Amino acid sequence: MATYIMLNRFTDQGVRAIRETTNRAEAVREIAKKMGVSVREIYWTMGHYDSVALFDAPDEATITAFALALGQAGNIRTEILRAFNGEEMKSVLKKVGQRDAVPA
Repeated sequence: MATYIMLNRFTDQGVRAIRETTNRAEAVREIAKKMGVSVREIYWTMGHYDSVALFDAPDEATITAFALALGQAGNIRTEILRAFNGEEMKSVLKKVGQRDAVPA
């Protein structure tokens, strides 16, 4: 499974119903489970983003469908980042090859 970081901003609708945000997070967990997505953690944040969540999903199509399902409710706008742990990054770097192999 691949790891994804989801950055979220509340919509106007989401802010109007802010008192329900923790209940909505529980609903997110249920939707994720049904779609084959694992929820690592959900955090509410200060700054540019209102919440950040960590998910594991089998592929990009699954996490994209999941994000679209969340957006369809109208409470958040999402931005998804693919995250690589150390071992995954080592595997990526092996595919980069030698610096000299890249034409100038």
